[in-house]
Amino acid sequence: MKKLLLLLLFGLSPLLLAQDFDDVEIQTLKVRDNIYMLVGQGGNITMQTGNDGILIIDTQYAELSGKILTAIRELSDGPIRHIINTHHHGDHVGGNANLKAAGFTPVGGNVGGDLGDAGEGARILAHENVLLNMAQDPDVDPEMWPTLTYFTEKKDFWFNDEGVRVLHQPNAHTNGDSIVFFRKSDVITTGDAYITSYYPFIDMSAGGTINGFIDAANAIIDLIIPVYGQDGGTLVIPGHGRLSDIGDVINWREMLTIVRDRIKDMKDRGMTLEEVLAARPTSDYDPRWAGERIFSTENFVTSVYMTLED
Repeated sequence: MKKLLLLLLFGLSPLLLAQDFDDVEIQTLKVRDNIYMLVGQGGNITMQTGNDGILIIDTQYAELSGKILTAIRELSDGPIRHIINTHHHGDHVGGNANLKAAGFTPVGGNVGGDLGDAGEGARILAHENVLLNMAQDPDVDPEMWPTLTYFTEKKDFWFNDEGVRVLHQPNAHTNGDSIVFFRKSDVITTGDAYITSYYPFIDMSAGGTINGFIDAANAIIDLIIPVYGQDGGTLVIPGHGRLSDIGDVINWREMLTIVRDRIKDMKDRGMTLEEVLAARPTSDYDPRWAGERIFSTENFVTSVYMTLED
């Protein structure tokens, strides 16, 4: 049942792939310098442009690839060189094959000096757990798989005159989350390790935990330098929702931490999951964060309870 729910939500099911995307529009926001945020249906896309070509982070759904390419071409006519996947869910990787085919990898790849696969479409970079999670699902076309993975804490490379740092966030939303830091532009892309729309979805089937989410929030905050107090400075593109700064991420972290501590206290006192749900430990946060289905209060509280160590 859990697998079916995940498939229905994240676009790996024919039932969802058959939905009507005709009315979806790709909205473009210039974030800073040569960094753009593309919003449609599914996870937010980050796009970096420059003399070396185009780098994009996440690809939404395959049915939207034509519209996404149109939006990209309105911003740049450069070649798509690199795609980074922040994790393996279908609303972030569904367009991988299409956007890869629309690109071109130069000799050397501009990723850490790696050679190989020149001309075979854009290179797709992700943590190795993204590849493992996708390869275990028979419904995922191998053309969508990452073509280059990393297994260490980070992957650094130079592209479009700035350093790009890809940082693994273990066991947050999934076991393969990456956040991406554009050092010169001072922009961070987080994938679903940080969102502004609803309570987080802790994907327990892929190693997600509440403590991993909090660790990821702290890692994001550690990279941010504000202009004043909690305003301005480093900008953050979330997996879903609006462009953010440090104040937004701190509010997110505090919500996660407070809810975690409340539920941990109840669990430590021997309360069952049913008793914790009845106690409504998130009641003061529900008006802001509660969503539907896997973003619901019940699912969030259950996931926090289940992923806390006894």
